[in-house]
Amino acid sequence: MSAVCNSNVVIDLLLTRRSLVAAKIDKPGPSPEELETILRCATRVPDHGKLTPWRILVVQGDARMDVGRIWCDVFKRKNPEATQEQINFENERPTRAPLMLAVSTKIESDRVPEWEQILSGAAVCQNALIAAHALGYHAQWLSEWPNYDDDIKFEMGLSPEDKFLGFIYIGTASEVPVERNRPELEEVVTYWDGCSGLKKPTGVE
Repeated sequence: MSAVCNSNVVIDLLLTRRSLVAAKIDKPGPSPEELETILRCATRVPDHGKLTPWRILVVQGDARMDVGRIWCDVFKRKNPEATQEQINFENERPTRAPLMLAVSTKIESDRVPEWEQILSGAAVCQNALIAAHALGYHAQWLSEWPNYDDDIKFEMGLSPEDKFLGFIYIGTASEVPVERNRPELEEVVTYWDGCSGLKKPTGVE
């Protein structure tokens, strides 16, 4: 067994990773070197056909305000009765953390089923979360309404056929996150015995 596979550090990271509400993610964010590490980890994912069917848009610094204006303008146009409080929130939505990664699909080939290409992009998001955690940061992977809005896609440079897979907010926790309940394995795992179909784990009635 290799040293990497034998390392409890990696297992501990996977067992302790958890999301933190974006509103509770503060400065500082990753340094340029740490950001590059996160991006390299994020792009090291299963990719059937070697198509790289995903893209990552890095939004940080003043660029967050630019994106906020885009989201706010689209929101106001589609919600003319919105209150000023709602408008202000949309304007500030991308600024909740010092770094936001907008991950999207870029499916340009039908050699591999579209669903498999989308799953590869989802792995990009998960790897980014784990890498941020490994570097001591906290993160949250969100969608919210901008994820599904065609005008937002257009304003942020996506093609009509592209889809956002989510926005990943990364930074430093302003408070220690509380652990939440996780599913018991017997609730979500079954074992196939090859003869009589699905088999429950040993000891489960």
